[in-house]
Amino acid sequence: MTAPQGRTGRPPLTEERKAEIRLEIARAAVDLFVDQGVAATTGEQIGQAVGVSARTVWRYFPSKESCVRPLLTAGIDAIAACLREWHPGRSLGEAFARILEADERMVVGPDPTTVGALVRLTRTEPGLRAVWLQTYDEAEPAFARALAERAGLPAGDLRPAIQAAMFNAALRAAVEQHAWRTARAPEDPATVRAELAEAVRSALAVASEGLT
Repeated sequence: MTAPQGRTGRPPLTEERKAEIRLEIARAAVDLFVDQGVAATTGEQIGQAVGVSARTVWRYFPSKESCVRPLLTAGIDAIAACLREWHPGRSLGEAFARILEADERMVVGPDPTTVGALVRLTRTEPGLRAVWLQTYDEAEPAFARALAERAGLPAGDLRPAIQAAMFNAALRAAVEQHAWRTARAPEDPATVRAELAEAVRSALAVASEGLT
């Protein structure tokens, strides 16, 4: 009797590789949106830019606007961890100094130049603006839970919810202001990242006045 043969074909993608593909799609989508606008960009074009089919693009994202999400959600877990470990008596800026100095990408994202271009598009592209704001709406509960754990309060307590809203608004304001003030020719990514990190530090310093 012949033993059954195992499955053949391409091995399944690892979660790490899937994350890489999502990020590649996100970057390609932003480049196309900048060059020709959201309305003129198709899923086929986004896929071609990455070397995948449109079917693959739609497998990962429900719409072309949502393709940019991986660029916006990077660092949420690291930020929440910093809030959770924020010691009483230290300023908010001090709490984030470690990850800003060790790896600014945790807070300001893996590709600040591309993110800056994306944020500038949110001024004129309502679909992208909706994704941008939704990302912050979804991050806020994670920040509230971290602040509640820090203070030993129930997850649904009002105080950490308000603090999270203030903190979240400070981060968004820093990123938007930096993007809108730097609408110029592309610079060295390291320089852009450092400038954005400084904007985040300034925003956290202001926010910390109400987050003690």
